Amino acid sequence: MRRLPPLKSLQAFEASARWLSFTKAAEELFVTPAAISQQIKQLEAYLGIPLFHRMTRAVQLTEEARTVLPLVTEGFDRLAEAVERLALEEETGLLTVSSAPTFAIKWLVHQLTDFSNRYPDIDVRLDASLETRDFQRDGIDVSIRLGMGDYPGLHVSRIFGEEVSPVCSPKLIKGAKPLVSLEDLRNHRLLHVEWGALTLQSPDWRMWAKAAGLEDIDVKRGPRFTVESMAIEAAINGDGVALVSHSAVVEDLKAGRLVRPFNLAVQSDIGYWLVCPHSHMRRAKVRVFCEWLLAEAARDTTGAVPALP
Repeated sequence: MRRLPPLKSLQAFEASARWLSFTKAAEELFVTPAAISQQIKQLEAYLGIPLFHRMTRAVQLTEEARTVLPLVTEGFDRLAEAVERLALEEETGLLTVSSAPTFAIKWLVHQLTDFSNRYPDIDVRLDASLETRDFQRDGIDVSIRLGMGDYPGLHVSRIFGEEVSPVCSPKLIKGAKPLVSLEDLRNHRLLHVEWGALTLQSPDWRMWAKAAGLEDIDVKRGPRFTVESMAIEAAINGDGVALVSHSAVVEDLKAGRLVRPFNLAVQSDIGYWLVCPHSHMRRAKVRVFCEWLLAEAARDTTGAVPALP
């Protein structure tokens, strides 16, 4: 523990010593000359030595005070610099964003160039993880989570809800077993995403087939994936037809790596959410990132498909 006197007393001494005037020090610190005099007396009592020779209309530093003044001034200068750096770090610098892997890989990374161009002083560190990160322990500024939006005690903003529809490689459309009609799904492997405990009614092939009026098809067959992006990669490779969310395949659809064989979607009750402690929203870099991301999500309507009743 550092043995230090009260900061206000040190401030009063440093200002008075620079000006050699209690009155001018009081003006600088926005207090009265009497308050400055009282703070100086408290500091002298704390140290057990006099700091000023008090005369009728002036004050002079004692030898001890003259010796330590440069060190005290330097200390306040360095403290002010540290506070300024902390304030700047709140507005700029590194921004750590924890995100669900599929959202990070398939959507967010494609948008970040725009953010960097708009805010060149903010560097984004993207932490793609299935784990729910601890904001304080893991140094997370803001998190993007897939779920129902129930995050007690935190600031929560909805990015967008989700709808799911089948996607596949273009080569399946005109392959050995062309995928043209709903009935043609019987000839292809179904790729499943296991959403876990995110929702009581996870969007799956059974739900989609029922809404599409497709009967007599075994919707349980096919490989399972615990991460949506893995099912998407399997579909790109031509390994089957995946039932995945719109936001995860926007770029793949634009690039022609995937196609939608059927313009039918079912709504999911899960979605993506921006989540962070309320105090983090007072940080300028967090606030501008959240505003930017929500605006980008609102504009991203490319490839939306009609929902099934």
